[in-house]
Amino acid sequence: MSTFDPAALECLAAIVEEGGFERAAQRLSITQSAVSQRLRALEAQVGTVLIVRSRPLKPTGAGHLLLKHTKQLRLLRADLERDLRELAPSSAGGAREEERISIAVNADSIATWALPALNDLARQGLPMEMITDDQDFTHEWLRQGQVLGCVTTLKQALRGCKVLPLGAMRYVAVAEAGYAREHCPKGLTPHNFRDLPFIAFNRKDDMQSEFVSRAFGLKRVSLHQLFVPSSEGQVRAVLAGWGVSVVPELLARGLLQQGQLVNIAPDDALPIALYWHCWNLESDVLDQLTTALRVAAERDLLPPD
Repeated sequence: MSTFDPAALECLAAIVEEGGFERAAQRLSITQSAVSQRLRALEAQVGTVLIVRSRPLKPTGAGHLLLKHTKQLRLLRADLERDLRELAPSSAGGAREEERISIAVNADSIATWALPALNDLARQGLPMEMITDDQDFTHEWLRQGQVLGCVTTLKQALRGCKVLPLGAMRYVAVAEAGYAREHCPKGLTPHNFRDLPFIAFNRKDDMQSEFVSRAFGLKRVSLHQLFVPSSEGQVRAVLAGWGVSVVPELLARGLLQQGQLVNIAPDDALPIALYWHCWNLESDVLDQLTTALRVAAERDLLPPD
């Protein structure tokens, strides 16, 4: 098997991660011409195109494989950095910008339990990059080799990966207290949900319709939705009287206790099971990430089935 130039591999990763040649050059502190030359040399070595020159740029199948290989090398270097730091602190330099350890985590987890889980690792200098997406889609980042682990609703382990059940996030339907008194004084019912605007994360988010469907035993639900691509932003929009929303109870708990928000469907809740998937590799860094997420999930989430 050919040995690939690490600089060329990082060049490929920079093009994909930064979304273009110019920004990749800036990140790597080289000229745009040098970025192009490194990519051409790597493509010549592999014998196929690695980047589709579209808008946005996309890696080909071979590009995805090399991108995954590059991230595995980053993980090995991160393990080495940590080992050197323990044995000889003065010999281990800081991690380089291009050696970030990427994981994909759903926005609701970042807004509640996942970010505190990683506090210690961040303070120890682990160069993390957290990519956010809907919990039903974070596993695609792992499947494509763009991250080394993800928090997702997918139960089945991906090829070459291991999976750990984390627990379930409990979702509740909430409204601002004054809004609820005016627009749904009897709470959320089968008769009024079509008249209420629901605030969703984005167009991929089916949390609102799934909650209503389960609560009222309906197969198909059509909702009037507004989109706010932030978990905290959804809550702020509810507080501002934009409408109602189905949000993590962890995120709304304090406001519910204060009476600023009210649970408009107190007899219903939607538990969403979450799983941690990561590459099946021997790695101290990967083990520490897994342990940190597992411990936090045991503290903050409902027990896994």
